[in-house]
Amino acid sequence: MSDIALFNIDGFLFLMRWLHQVFGITWIGLLYYFNFVQGSFMAEADAGAKSAVTQKLLPRALWWFRWAAMFTFLTGFTYISIRASQGGMGMFATSWGACITTGMALGTIMFLNVWLIIWPNQKIVIANAIDVAAGKPANPEAAKAAPRALLASRTNTLFSIPMVFYMAGARHLPLRTDETSNFMLLTILFAIIIGALELNAIKGKLGPLTTIRGVIHCGFGLAAVLYTVMEIVL
Repeated sequence: MSDIALFNIDGFLFLMRWLHQVFGITWIGLLYYFNFVQGSFMAEADAGAKSAVTQKLLPRALWWFRWAAMFTFLTGFTYISIRASQGGMGMFATSWGACITTGMALGTIMFLNVWLIIWPNQKIVIANAIDVAAGKPANPEAAKAAPRALLASRTNTLFSIPMVFYMAGARHLPLRTDETSNFMLLTILFAIIIGALELNAIKGKLGPLTTIRGVIHCGFGLAAVLYTVMEIVL
């Protein structure tokens, strides 16, 4: 039994990475569907089609979306916790550590946006559509909830581009690091940049994230800014 590759700690770590990727593909795939496909359709659909999508399709898609986000986070957290217990916290002061920590930070914020902003507000929108279809009065909070969910969703799409860049870069993009690398300064600068964008997701406006093109351009722009800062500081 001990000779079976999956039945040891390395095998378990492989399973966590594999499941992390499966759940992550599901999560980010649905994120892109909502922003690049469904959003464009809803902008052109008539009232009846919008109501049908909101009542019947959206709850199903959001179920897969939010639970894929949950299990992406849990498998990633399990994997990195075991790796840290094996290698110590010093492994984060490396090229691998800088990349994986950046990807983890972005992914964790995205996960929290799903469960604390997108899903709570979408529940209000879905319940309102069901009530209106049943002849009940519209909930005025739905008009506020929809933009909140959209802004958080667009911000997650923005974050997803550098997040995937750094997750992949952990093993495939070696950065030059040595004893002079200032990981603390890097952490502070990234916290300011990412924190400002997340604050906008909570209290701000869509701005350039209003259009799909704007989201994509901003996502690649953010990836470029973060990479440039990392190269300069490290």
